Amino acid sequence: MATGSTPASTPPTLAALMNRRPGLSARLKLTISYAGFLLLASALLLAVVWLYLLRYVPDSPKGLLQVAPNRYLLKRMFAPAAATALAFLLMFGLLGGWILAGRMLAPLTRIADAARMAANGSLSHRIHLEGTKDEFRELADVFDTMLEQLESHVGEQQRFAANASHELRTPLAISKTLLDLARNGPTRDQSELIERLHTANTRAIDLTEALLLLSRADRRSFTCEVVDLSLIAEEATETLLPLAEKRQITLDVTGEKAQTLGSAALILRMVTNLVQNAIVHNLPSGGTVTVHTESQHDASVLRVENTGHRVPAELLPTLTEPFQRGTERTRTDEHAGVGLGLAIVHSIVRAHDGTLDLAPRPTGGLLVTIRLSGTPQASSPSGAH
Repeated sequence: MATGSTPASTPPTLAALMNRRPGLSARLKLTISYAGFLLLASALLLAVVWLYLLRYVPDSPKGLLQVAPNRYLLKRMFAPAAATALAFLLMFGLLGGWILAGRMLAPLTRIADAARMAANGSLSHRIHLEGTKDEFRELADVFDTMLEQLESHVGEQQRFAANASHELRTPLAISKTLLDLARNGPTRDQSELIERLHTANTRAIDLTEALLLLSRADRRSFTCEVVDLSLIAEEATETLLPLAEKRQITLDVTGEKAQTLGSAALILRMVTNLVQNAIVHNLPSGGTVTVHTESQHDASVLRVENTGHRVPAELLPTLTEPFQRGTERTRTDEHAGVGLGLAIVHSIVRAHDGTLDLAPRPTGGLLVTIRLSGTPQASSPSGAH
């Protein structure tokens, strides 16, 4: 008996799978299968005729010629005809099988061409396979849907990377300029330069933290626990109460207990972003922000409503995109944000399998409604999301 242990086999790499030995095509395999099946069926049919028909015909010696049919004559006449029929059926099966296999595999050829184009970087191509629904057309439709989502995702990531680079370059360029001024002009007011450098550095840090939070929410790498939206709303409004008082905005928190399952830290950041946006994008003074929580059937609902300027309906789909700040993109105060507020909210809602709805108020302002899955009142064990 061998005493050593057998090493575990490692799965083949993608390069090894792509470098396969040449073999028969699927069309040729189907053709051979069709022809072989047709030849086998013909041989069985001839065997049945041979065994069950000739057994009832009397036999005669080979040298004796009789007028009446006998087994010897039928064998001499039947065998060449049967061989000719089998040869014809074989050729017919090969030709017919080749044509039928080509027609059946044509959708796979189009799918393979689309996949090859996607592998080369062209994600805009679609198969658009016509005809009634079958396995091939269902596969083509699924592939088209995948290409559409992949193209959208890649485009979104490219825009996000370009915007992030642009947003990060601004505070870094400001910091470099301020450092050059401090080095080349030692007589300048150092306290002012340090304050401006601190502001630019803080903005860069806030942007980096927002990007990390956005990435964390997209990966869904958090632990779930029972979270009460009403308590989260109270905590967020208490934190932002000084900002609301400074801007003469009235904060109002209403509603009831609404429990959901998710990350308390992420949900707190979600509500904080919504309330902060509602305060900043409000009337110059005398505005209101209302935060309401409630339970509806199997869902926990959070509504954040604020007064403010009218929001065009065509602007709503862009508000959840990264680095979009609505009608006040070029804000310069300390609460201008980095353009990721609603993008982070949307990402957190999506990570919790919820829905986010933005609707303009007739008198101005915005109504944001978030629906998350509800949870029983009793605490449930936490687990990885």
